[in-house]
Amino acid sequence: MITAIRNGKIITPYRIIENATVVIKDGYILDVHEEPMEISEDEINIIDANGLYVSPGFIDIHTHGGGGFDFMDGRYEDFIGGGLAHLKHGTTTIVPTTLTSSREELIQNIESFKKAQKSSNGPEFLGLHLEGPYFSMEMKGAQDPRYIKNPDPNEYLEILNIGDGAIIRWSVAPELDGALQLGTELRKRNILPSIAHSAAVYEDVYKAFENGYTHVTHFYSAMSMLKRINGYRYLGVVESTYLIDEMTVEIIADGSHLPSELIQLIYKIKGSDRICLVTDSMRGAGMPEGEYILGSIKDGQRVIVEDNVAKLPDRSAFAGSVATSDMLVRVMYKDVQVPLTEAIKMITATPAKIMGIDNRKGTISRGKEADLVFFDEDINVEKVLIKGKTVD
Repeated sequence: MITAIRNGKIITPYRIIENATVVIKDGYILDVHEEPMEISEDEINIIDANGLYVSPGFIDIHTHGGGGFDFMDGRYEDFIGGGLAHLKHGTTTIVPTTLTSSREELIQNIESFKKAQKSSNGPEFLGLHLEGPYFSMEMKGAQDPRYIKNPDPNEYLEILNIGDGAIIRWSVAPELDGALQLGTELRKRNILPSIAHSAAVYEDVYKAFENGYTHVTHFYSAMSMLKRINGYRYLGVVESTYLIDEMTVEIIADGSHLPSELIQLIYKIKGSDRICLVTDSMRGAGMPEGEYILGSIKDGQRVIVEDNVAKLPDRSAFAGSVATSDMLVRVMYKDVQVPLTEAIKMITATPAKIMGIDNRKGTISRGKEADLVFFDEDINVEKVLIKGKTVD
């Protein structure tokens, strides 16, 4: 079956092509024609974009759930439900993320994810992101302190073997004893080590970078900044990340976690090639305000969703977001005022490159999977295609 999408404004990483035609065959992009084409409806399935923007499918490499579902609940249906909740907002590729938890709960979660990953119902589950438990207690944020610890090879090797082929990234505080060895082990297995919930100084960060930690989880959230020790100033994780040009970052551009001016600074220094947008959403994404559980129902923490963000009950810190991918693009485009091509790049091409899937996802170009999102000027999603097929 050949499908042609016409009358759309096609977004590439560099420009917007007006009235272009995208030709799809067997789930892959066959060609992109910049001029309108004469097409016979008898031969080709035609989708009229009616002047909407058409972008690659959004890629969210850090989310804990949505639509009332949390991936830490550890059931097949929670992964499917959370994925479908984000699909309607344009996310066609998703990396479900865990929280700091008991070993038993984590292993159960990995096993359930493996089953969900085989499903063809909803967005592609690219792999699992383990967030914790190897974090700094000082920078724990909303992570459960009961389970925070230093990396133990006996433990993490068991987890890696159980999750072989399912785990694709792991967020760790690199200053902890054993964290550098863990980073080396992860890279050997083609798993992305990422810096998170860390009180590290520059010496820790560049050693981590040398040992595979090339990415920073939810930049600015739960991480050290410039500090004084015995009168001397030391760079924290934030400044060190700026200094190491090759380091990539992810930001929660939900309008709450980071003010627009700070996002402008990050964008000015790191650029769209090294920034990806993530939701870091919990089960309250796409749901009404009120009380929710962050993490598993049986062992998670009570949080409050208000003012378009999740907070700890004492309101001392954020506890994840309730963002969706279209919201991130809207904030970047409308509030931060970056060009639309750049905003889209940060949730398509850049995360695809960071996760090593840019050979098949992230841009509208020949040979790529036909995961596509149609939206209007206000970034309201009107249609989503996965491998060329419209999804409800």
